[in-house]
Amino acid sequence: MLFNLHNKSLDMPSDSAALPGRSTPMAVSPVHFVSGHTIVEPVPVGLQKIVFGLGCFWGAERRFWQLPGVYSTASGYAGGSTRNPTYREVCCGMSGHTEAVLVYFDPQQVSLEQLFAVFWEAHDPTQGMRQGNDIGSQYRSAIYTCDPVQLALATASAAKYQIALREQTYPEITTEIKQLDIFYYAEDYHQQYLAKNPGGYCGLAGTGACYQLDSKSQPTANKQ
Repeated sequence: MLFNLHNKSLDMPSDSAALPGRSTPMAVSPVHFVSGHTIVEPVPVGLQKIVFGLGCFWGAERRFWQLPGVYSTASGYAGGSTRNPTYREVCCGMSGHTEAVLVYFDPQQVSLEQLFAVFWEAHDPTQGMRQGNDIGSQYRSAIYTCDPVQLALATASAAKYQIALREQTYPEITTEIKQLDIFYYAEDYHQQYLAKNPGGYCGLAGTGACYQLDSKSQPTANKQ
């Protein structure tokens, strides 16, 4: 991906050292390029949201918008200190943000467990500040939750997947799991990038370890 600088620091900047950013939010189209649904609030009643970071957000966003029950997705930045950061600021490693995907979903059609399965299986959550050849704090694995129930479920999902990873001889999970502070939308050209640019870069690569779903993980509307 662009601005992949192998010699940059892999340490998170402190709040005082991070770039200050700006007060003006990024201007983006509110309409999802694929579904035509809104990617900004207000969204339809009954939807929930959660934010995932699993490397380059171009391929990560596509993984989620393809899921039945996902209403809309957006690429952006989360987990850092810089206000309303730009892509260049995030990629230089001095904003503290990771590339992230905002997911609005209907819990009657797709469960959090199903979203966790896609998240865990689509990348390697043991690599720290990188995904494959993409190196830097903006590629770190993360789950940013929107309420205490999501936080507890996300933490439990990590413990569950750790067992599967150990069976494949992978090391400990490094995924950052915490409550979402602020999600900043990325520049408009990043939104649904691989739908606009079908031949574009996608560096996602999983470990081959499976996240086991049970029947209780399926929403009622999806059960036969």
